Amino acid sequence: MDAPSAGNTFEYLIETLNDSSRKKFFNVPKLGGTKYDALPYSVRVLLEAAVRNCDGFLLKREDVLNILDWRATRGHVEVPFFPARVLLQDFTAIQNAPNPGGGDQPRAAKLSPLKAPAPPRRLPCRGPAACRGPCEPGEPGPARGAGKPSTQIENTPLLCPFHLQPVPEPETVLKSQEVEFGRNRERLQFFKWCSRAFRNVALVPPGTGLAHQVSLEYLTRVVFEEEALLFPDSVVGTDSHIPMVNGLGVLGWGVGGIETEAVMLGLPVSLTLPEVVGCELTGSSNPFVTSIDVVLGITKHLRQAGVAGKFVEFFGSGVSQLSVVDRTTIANMSPEYGAPLSFFPVDSVTLRHLEHTGFDKAKLSSMEAYLKAVRLFRSERSDAGQPEYSQVIRINLSSIVATVSGPKRPQDRVAVTEMKRDFRACLSEKVGFRGFQIAAEKQEAAVALHYEGRDYRLSHGAVVVAALTSCTNNCNPSVMLAAGLLAKKAVEAGLRVQPYIRTSLAPGSGMVTHYLSASGVLPYLRTLGFEVVGYGCSTCVGNTGPLSEAVLSAVKQGDLVTCGVLSGSRSFEGRLCDCVRATYLASPPLVVACAIAGTVSIDFQTEPLGTDPAGRHVYLQDIWPSREEVQRVEEEQVLCSVFQALKERMETGDKRWNSLEAPDSVLFPWDAKSTYIRCPSFFDGLTREPAAPPPIENAHVLLHLGDAVTTDHISPAGSIARSSAAAKYLTHRGLTPREFNSYGARRGNDAVMTRGTFANIKLFNKFIGKPAPKTIHFPSGQTLDVFEAAELYQREGIPLLILAGKKYGAGSSRDWAAKGPYLLGVRAVLAESYEKIHKDHLVGIGIAPLQFLPGQSAATLGLSGRETFSLAFPAELSPGATLSVKTSAGKVFSVVAAFENDVEVTLYKHGGLLNFVARKFS
Repeated sequence: MDAPSAGNTFEYLIETLNDSSRKKFFNVPKLGGTKYDALPYSVRVLLEAAVRNCDGFLLKREDVLNILDWRATRGHVEVPFFPARVLLQDFTAIQNAPNPGGGDQPRAAKLSPLKAPAPPRRLPCRGPAACRGPCEPGEPGPARGAGKPSTQIENTPLLCPFHLQPVPEPETVLKSQEVEFGRNRERLQFFKWCSRAFRNVALVPPGTGLAHQVSLEYLTRVVFEEEALLFPDSVVGTDSHIPMVNGLGVLGWGVGGIETEAVMLGLPVSLTLPEVVGCELTGSSNPFVTSIDVVLGITKHLRQAGVAGKFVEFFGSGVSQLSVVDRTTIANMSPEYGAPLSFFPVDSVTLRHLEHTGFDKAKLSSMEAYLKAVRLFRSERSDAGQPEYSQVIRINLSSIVATVSGPKRPQDRVAVTEMKRDFRACLSEKVGFRGFQIAAEKQEAAVALHYEGRDYRLSHGAVVVAALTSCTNNCNPSVMLAAGLLAKKAVEAGLRVQPYIRTSLAPGSGMVTHYLSASGVLPYLRTLGFEVVGYGCSTCVGNTGPLSEAVLSAVKQGDLVTCGVLSGSRSFEGRLCDCVRATYLASPPLVVACAIAGTVSIDFQTEPLGTDPAGRHVYLQDIWPSREEVQRVEEEQVLCSVFQALKERMETGDKRWNSLEAPDSVLFPWDAKSTYIRCPSFFDGLTREPAAPPPIENAHVLLHLGDAVTTDHISPAGSIARSSAAAKYLTHRGLTPREFNSYGARRGNDAVMTRGTFANIKLFNKFIGKPAPKTIHFPSGQTLDVFEAAELYQREGIPLLILAGKKYGAGSSRDWAAKGPYLLGVRAVLAESYEKIHKDHLVGIGIAPLQFLPGQSAATLGLSGRETFSLAFPAELSPGATLSVKTSAGKVFSVVAAFENDVEVTLYKHGGLLNFVARKFS
């Protein structure tokens, strides 16, 4: 944000940092004395931002005093917050991965800037036209998948469709850029137009890496300096991984596009002063526990403690034992236990990390002086002067053991030592959040698999997908290096991955490829089949290439519960593909270990991964790298080069991006033929003054849903299925399936996104009785795609409701999960409870979030969902108001209007936040 205006109420607090410096700052501690010292560090950042931006209008003096009096106002007072910066994520989707599996066969290779030496005598393909025989004398010609069209991934080299060999480096770069810029030219031109049309907009060129990773490695300042004024860095953005920056002492959390749009237009983020949970870390973890295990251990504790909607702040002797990259990994998982953020205050460990990553020493010196002056620097002397917290949770790091999460949900954590037993138990359990309900006599079934001239046997627990998806881990070289070092030791011991397993490595940043290559472990990962397939969201959002027909046939023949193992942060059911019924989240080295073992039905303590060439058993402990070994490689070979390389790439830019033409007009020239960028219909019929919220009369239920419906169910981000309503729309406009791209890439087209709403194949609508993106249009009795039914209802002028159970809208903070239903004609959602972020999005788009009274539900009230529903809003609508609902069956019951404060009521009366902002600036 800009420097304070002349009318700032608290200008008297501005001081010079020291006698020899012209740098100034707001000395906020003088405002509160002992009250300030009792504030958690994260609340101190909120207070500083309020003091600096106090203009008497958008942010008032009483807002500042409310934050200062946090102990009395927390949990029920709403305050505005102006972040220092906003981060907008662009989703460049990966289509199907070309790598068919593990093993020794030739692989599709991603040629990184620091690629490992190619195998000897390998002759590169010259493209389909010139390719007439084997890539190397003596090799068989067509590799697996021959005769099928090659699959191209954005940001990966073009592959010879006959041999899955990379085209030479210059041609690879050219072809890769052609695919990226060809497929996404319209969106890229729109972004470039934005950078010219608006002030204070900086763009990260495509292919640089994931938004949150670039934010962490390049954009983060920790302390900002504008016009000689120092203030803390802070950020909100449209990505659920934004909280990673809290590991660096930067206050930040993910919000939806709706809130972000308002902030960019000069409005603050509105938040209820949070409860702040202090998490005290003590002890030290054992050598076999990775930071991912620490994350999952902390996640379990915090989820059980009920920290949803609360800030979490770490303190204690154990904090100093965690590197900054460990902290960012821990902070990244805060959405998984419902906390907006998990904050690590700046300390000496943070400063050492910043020095290693290229921060100027003079800047570090002034940074340290400033943070200590405003008491935002954490003392490591037994946390002297510890703030007061809403509650304190104590975790002994030595109690944490290696774990995985699964087999269906990320919160279901299982000790690695119990993985086999737990999986076998899940086979017997009833179908639900964990169980698969496999009959006892079928649990030992084994199906023959003939693949590439060899015979194998698949059984329940067989691993068929193993993915190193490093979006969660690329900020933490230790866990990815551990995977690489484990791969090195495995290869040296003669172990391999079976070729039918679809293995992949999808770094969230080019830096991952950089440090894996620089440390010398990338060739060993390749040997095991973990090729770099592209940069961006891949397997963990469902962008998994198809398994071989042989594997699919075996799985179906035996009705097998096969498994995917990945190192991401999401494992919701149905994300990978239909035939992968169990998904486990694991640390990167454990992903490699499970791929080598070929099953999750293994006790790593007592059962070998395999045998060496001499027939001796090789156990996991034989190849597990020590913590000291990993840290030595990380410190000596990774950190400095990683950050320097990213800085150089950011400053140089991409030639094709630099030369990309974009409109120079003040207003964007909408192209009616575009299938990527459309002028959305959110403002159609907008009046200058808002009307009173109209009643909802005789509304039909579009979907009758159960518990834990996620934003993935509501608005998928992955590939566009060929049979979907979105595919029909794109086909009608002359596109082929190869050109569909993904829902994430087409977020600028409301017609695609509306048709993609509730298009998840695992959506369970009680009207249908099985997972399918279908519903019933009750006036006609037809079973239709959800979009087609909604379209009919809209033509008939019938408003729509959604009935749901508990935790409606869990998962990623995806704004299209609210925008899509709104454009389908949904006027209200009636649920037992909501994920807070999604409820806020519903309000922000103009959908009423209604909630059953405690102890009530659709089932207890005898609602079938086939009735019509009517309700009216009082003229003086208030937060938490009780409303009366009447059905066409004559039933009358009460619900709560789940507005938390007057701001949400105001936004709803305006028809949502977008309308509110539009009226403000009209």
